[in-house]
Formats: sequence, C-alpha cells, structure tokens
Amino acid sequence: MKSKKLHKDIVNITTLGCSKNMVDSEVLSGQLMANGIKVKHESEKPDFNISIINTCGFIDKAKAESIQTILEHVQLKEQGMLEKVYVTGCLSERYRNDLEEEIPGVDAWFGTMELPNILKAFEADYKTELIGERILSTPSHYAYLKISEGCNRTCSFCAIPLMRGKHQSKTIEAIIKEATLLVQKGVKEIMLIAQELTYYGLDIYKERKLPELLNALCEIEGIEWIRLHYAYPHKFPLEIVETIKKQPKICNYLDLPLQHISDNMLKAMKRHINQKDIIELIQKIRAILPDICIRTTFIVGFPGETKQDIKELIQFIKDTKFDRVGVFTYSHEEDTDAYQLKDSLSQKEKERRAEEVMAAQQDISLEKNEQKIGKIFKVIIDKREAGRYIGRTEFDSVEVDNEIIIQTKQKLNIGEFVQVQITKAFDYDLEGILVS
Repeated sequence: MKSKKLHKDIVNITTLGCSKNMVDSEVLSGQLMANGIKVKHESEKPDFNISIINTCGFIDKAKAESIQTILEHVQLKEQGMLEKVYVTGCLSERYRNDLEEEIPGVDAWFGTMELPNILKAFEADYKTELIGERILSTPSHYAYLKISEGCNRTCSFCAIPLMRGKHQSKTIEAIIKEATLLVQKGVKEIMLIAQELTYYGLDIYKERKLPELLNALCEIEGIEWIRLHYAYPHKFPLEIVETIKKQPKICNYLDLPLQHISDNMLKAMKRHINQKDIIELIQKIRAILPDICIRTTFIVGFPGETKQDIKELIQFIKDTKFDRVGVFTYSHEEDTDAYQLKDSLSQKEKERRAEEVMAAQQDISLEKNEQKIGKIFKVIIDKREAGRYIGRTEFDSVEVDNEIIIQTKQKLNIGEFVQVQITKAFDYDLEGILVS
C-alpha cells in the first residue's frame, strides 16, 4: 500500500531560450496555479519537488544548454532531491524520440503545443476560461505578448517551423483581452512578439492586420509603451511605420532581422529579398519616421559565405548606421534546407567574423550614444542594482539594448517613468541624472 504524501507538490519551471518560451511558461504557471498547485520560476533553492524544463532547440548552443539543464535535474532526482522531471518546449518537440532513449530519467516529454497533456500529468484540468491569464515571470511593469504562433517562411537556416508549425494568428479580440489582463497586473510596457510579426492576420483575416491590432491596443487605458519585435523585411507593410508615427503609445522602435546583405547569402538563406530592396526599405522607413530606432540581427558563417560577403555586410552596417545590431554565428541544423550544404567554416572562424562585424557596430553605437549627451529622455525604471537605478528609453528593449544608469539619491519606484538627462555615453550604455 502506497503511503500518502505528507506535502503538496511544488513545481519549479525553468525557461530556456526566447521570450516566446517565457510566455508559454507563464501560461503554464497560470493553469497550474488555477488547479491549486504551487509554482516557482527559476528557483535557485532546493524548495520544490517537481521540475518542468521548458527547452530551446533552435541552435547548437541553445540545445546544449537545454540538455545540460535536463541532466542536472535528472541527477537531482537520482539523488532523491526531486520526485519528477518533466521536459517541454522546442527541444522536446524536435528530438523527443531520441531524447526518451538517451535520457530515461525524465518522467515525461511534451511538445510545444501540449499544455493540456502537461496538466494531465498533475491530474489537473485545462481551464479554457483562463485563456489570456498568465503568471508573470518578468518584473510587473513589462510583459511580452505573443500575437501568433509558428511561421510560414522557409528560411533555409531556420528550424522553427519544424518545432512550432505553420503561422497561427490569435484573434484581435483574444489579444486585446490578454493585454487588458496584463494592464490589470500593473504592466505598462507591452512587447509584441511572434515568429514573424508582420504576417499577423493573413491566415485568419486574409489580410495583414497588425496596424489594426496596434490601434486597438492603443485604446487600452494603462498601456504606456508598445514595442514591436521580429518583423520580416520581405513585403514589409509600411502602414506599420505610419501607425507608429501616428500613435504616441507605440515606441519609435522596430526590430527587423535582416540576417545578411550580400545577395549571394540572401538567396542561399531563402530570404526572398535582395540587397537593393533592403536598402530601399530602410530608406522608406526612415523617410516616414526619421527618429525611429531600428534593431537588426545578422547571421555570419552561413555555408558558402566568402570574405567578400563579410566585407559587404560590414560596409552596409557602416553606411546604414543601425541603432542596434546583434550577430549570431550560423548553426548547422538537421532537416533545414541549409543542412544539405557543407558547413565548411570552423566555429573559430565564424566567431572571428562575428567579432569583426560587431566591432564595426560598436563604433557606430558609441557615436550615436555620444550624440545623446545633454538630451532629456523619458525613461522607465527597470531595477535597482549596486545602489543605482537602471532604466531604458523607448529606443531600448529589455536585456538586448542600451541601459541607462541613473545617478540619484532620490527614491524611485520600479516601473516608474522619469525624465533623465544624459551625462555620459559608453559603447552600449548611458549614464544620466534626474530632471524635474
């Protein structure tokens, strides 16, 4: 006869990978807690008995981190410190059969769209009336809002459609409901995310609906900033930029991953756009909204990339003077179109190229930051660290962009908006003082 449990389950959710995974974990937390199960996020103390690991399977580095985390938690289970280990997310979706065989210590594996099945493992019900409800793992003044799932693009390097499926837009009504619930929790800044933001609406409304969605979100009282992440350059609807210009709540900020500028690379990557069209697109965006902050990302080390391709990319960065740039090294992913190509460059050479590209952007970033000295910006306070407050402007997203270090003896509240005059500039950060 089994002995009765003397304690209630306490679940810890570890989230790896992108902000979209974070949202999935927050939704899972909401459902578990609604079923009376206590949930923690990223607990560093051994104060839980069940572990759920929400994995990333996007690139080699992320996969390695996910596997290492799983193994660590399985070891804790073997040592008697955990009762159950469950794994969900993209890695589990993509490699479940192999992982079940290689890591038998995991109690159950779940894919990216199996929330009801995870709940069944806890003898819990999926509560449809809670759709849109989440337990935030971010500070309460900002949140990510996922407006769609999956992607219809066929970029040759990308495994996301293998793990997340085809593009599925949420309805405008569902998004507005979720945003309203977030505001009720104290959220002031909403970051819209998707695998591809600009495709929004084409599947369910048969036309692009992002501008309409943005206008509806701007009507919600309590939202102060709306930020756009993960736009796609091919067939980019300029109406989005017109909407940003018209709506004061929408940050003058656009995350537009370009991946490369060499026509050879763009074609091999199946980006469906060429260098000329990219340059024209950026010119058109800036003509409509001259002070817009454009963030972009590039991939270096793709199969067949030449030194000339890198030269073109560096010159493009110097000519265009992006506000924010991120660079990733190519990861050779099974079942993608690019996997048929020879991954001829060493990781060391890929990293050298990434450093070379980022060195060009570093100079531009410092130059742009120095131009801000003496100017006053509206800043949201994110945290207090080492006796100083850290905040961001509308031109900076969380974690990936500039931070402003604020020198003040005045007590500020996290999530508060203040006016800050910039006094000092660094490569990627700024320093400033409060102004009344």
